[in-house]
Amino acid sequence: MSEPIGLLVMAYGTADGPADIERYYTDIRGGRAPSPEHLEELKQRYAAIGNRFPLLDTTRMQAEGLAHALTEQGGNEYRPYLGMKHSPPFIAEGVARMREEGIRRAVAIVMAPHWSGMSVETYVRRVDSAVREEGGPAFSFVRQWYGHPRFVNFLASRVSDALDRLSDDEREGVHVLFSAHSLPVRTLGDGSQLCLRCDARSCRKRCAYDAQLRETADLVAAALNLRSHGVAWQSAGRTSDPWWGPPIEDAIRQAARAGHRAVLVCSAGFVADHLEVLYDLDVEAQEIADREGMRFVRTEMPNVDPRFIEALAGVVRDHVSSTPPTGREGD
Repeated sequence: MSEPIGLLVMAYGTADGPADIERYYTDIRGGRAPSPEHLEELKQRYAAIGNRFPLLDTTRMQAEGLAHALTEQGGNEYRPYLGMKHSPPFIAEGVARMREEGIRRAVAIVMAPHWSGMSVETYVRRVDSAVREEGGPAFSFVRQWYGHPRFVNFLASRVSDALDRLSDDEREGVHVLFSAHSLPVRTLGDGSQLCLRCDARSCRKRCAYDAQLRETADLVAAALNLRSHGVAWQSAGRTSDPWWGPPIEDAIRQAARAGHRAVLVCSAGFVADHLEVLYDLDVEAQEIADREGMRFVRTEMPNVDPRFIEALAGVVRDHVSSTPPTGREGD
């Protein structure tokens, strides 16, 4: 029987309750404590969504479901491991568990479909660092899956479900926004923009992160023959740098000025319920749409929907079939 393959499923991380918010906020700020005002604001946001912190449990169930689907449909046993960027179990802990359990070959995937050197590549570097320092499996990395047909079809089904919640008049005038987490940007000499700390050689003539979100939007729009759609960015951080735009708040206002009766948001860059969805969309974006006199709906997040897990399994299977067993790198 062939050796088991480790499956390292990685996500951003989360506080595990109100008492952990300061620790979590400090970690995502690189060890710098937040101001009392910003900390209190974050606590109030969590309070507004009922102090729910579902990301860790959801990611664990995604990992377990994905490993089960891959094992059932293939010739190898897949064993799930978690690695969070800003909360336990940290990425290095996931790699350590693999090492302790004798895993020699592993696949790593970030629960984010679109690639950026400031997002996905930071997870890859943490895996590589853990392996260099303590040893571990030979990893290959699923770096992006924004355009995989199974994922696009899944998103299209989610958008279709959300459209069904609109009246005929609202559907006639709906504008569909596809969103992802904004990142800070820098402007090059020719006027083009890249994520702030991305290597220009990786993105060549245009930003991969921006281009991939737009491609996801266009693929879903084409599948559904959407009349009006665009992209927007959400959840920008508190830094002095410019961030990708338009912010989703502005995009909703622009849609209202253009005469749209409704706005539908598909948060294509996220795959689970967490603060950036439950507050930034369900509270803030909803309030803006209400003020503009528009109907607001969003797609249900993938979470642990079996169709989403099957889509991810297709992503990983295609990756494994095209990657040498001893490879450290993957696309």
